[in-house]
Amino acid sequence: MKRLLDLIKNKFFLVTVAFMVWMTFFDKNDLFSQYDYHQQLNKLKQEEAFYKTETDKVNKDLSELTSDKAKLEKFAREKYLMKKDNEDVFVIVHDSKK
Repeated sequence: MKRLLDLIKNKFFLVTVAFMVWMTFFDKNDLFSQYDYHQQLNKLKQEEAFYKTETDKVNKDLSELTSDKAKLEKFAREKYLMKKDNEDVFVIVHDSKK
């Protein structure tokens, strides 16, 4: 009991405990903020990976469309419903409620 009382009266121990409490709860960069920053960083890394893959897909499509006229025509017909003068385009819409 005496050792515990001496430890509590030690000024270095008290300063260390006060510092730890301050850094854990009251500082601008406390543990809770660091956890939130870590979560945001992980989310941003996932978004970065997603956008990189999407950019790669778009660049691949772009290179295919600029190099091949048949693929360009297919793309225009599928995405923008373009047609030739003597053709009819039928658009089938599936009901998503089923």
